[in-house]
Amino acid sequence: MPPAFVRHAGVAHHVVVEGSGPVCVLAAGLGMSWFDWDPVVPLLAPHRTVVRFDRPGHGLSQPAAAPPTLTGEADRIAALLDAVLDTLGPDGRAPATVVGHSIAGFHAEAFARLHPTRTAALVLVDSSVEERPRALRTAPALARALGAALGAAGVPAALGPAARALTVRGSVRRPDPSPPALVRRVYRSSRVWRGLLDENARYGAVAAELLDLRERAPLPPGLPVTVLAAPDGSPRWERRQRTLARRLGARYEAAEPSGHLVMLDRPDAIARAVLRGAS
Repeated sequence: MPPAFVRHAGVAHHVVVEGSGPVCVLAAGLGMSWFDWDPVVPLLAPHRTVVRFDRPGHGLSQPAAAPPTLTGEADRIAALLDAVLDTLGPDGRAPATVVGHSIAGFHAEAFARLHPTRTAALVLVDSSVEERPRALRTAPALARALGAALGAAGVPAALGPAARALTVRGSVRRPDPSPPALVRRVYRSSRVWRGLLDENARYGAVAAELLDLRERAPLPPGLPVTVLAAPDGSPRWERRQRTLARRLGARYEAAEPSGHLVMLDRPDAIARAVLRGAS
C-alpha cells in the first residue's frame, strides 16, 4: 500500500493500518522502522486492527524540531490513534493494546499510565530497563551536531544499510527478512541517523521521566500486562526483566530462542501475548 502520513506537532508521521477488529499499536525500538514488524502483522491482522508508525526521524517520518520526551511519546501514540479513528470506525474508539519494543517499552508504559481509559492491554517486548537513569548523561545538542556532521560527510549513504545489517545479524538467526529496497531507502538517509542519535541522547532523561511517572500515575487496575523478554543466555538481563514484571504486576514470558529483535526472531510469541492480553 502507498505510504500514509499523519501530521502531529508539525511532523508528518508515517502510519500503516492493517487488519480488522480491536486496535493494536506496535511501537518499534531505537532506530527501527515500521517494516520490522512485518513478520508479526500477518499473525495479528485476522484478529486485530494493527497500527504501525515511525517516530520522528525514523522510517519515513519527518524529523522533529525538539528532542523527545516521555510524555510527548505517549501523547504521540494517542494523537496518531485519534487521527485514524475515522478510518477504524467503532473499533478505533475502543481501548487499544499497546506493544512497545526496547526503548518504546518506556513509551508504551507511559501511554498506559497517562491514557488509562484508552489502554486495553500492555505488552513490553524486551523492553529497556533502567534502575538508575539519572546517572546517565545526555547531550542532545552534541548528538544533533554529530548527526549533521555524519550526514554532511555522506556516511549514512555509504554505510547505513551495512550498519543496519550488522545490528540485525546480532539478533536474527536467519537472513534479515526486511525488503532490501526499503532498507536502502530508510538507512541511507541522514534523517534517520539524526533521529537515532537524537533519541539515544535523550534515553537517560526519558527513563528518569518514567520512574517519576510511576510514582504519580498508576497503571489501570486489572490491566493485562505482559513482559516478553529475550534473555538469550544472559542471567543478568533475565533478572532485570523479571524485576520489571514484578514491579508492574505483569505476566513474565521468555521468548526463546530469540535475540533482542523478538519481532524478527519470534513473531509468534508477540502475537500470542497480544491476542491473549485483551481477550
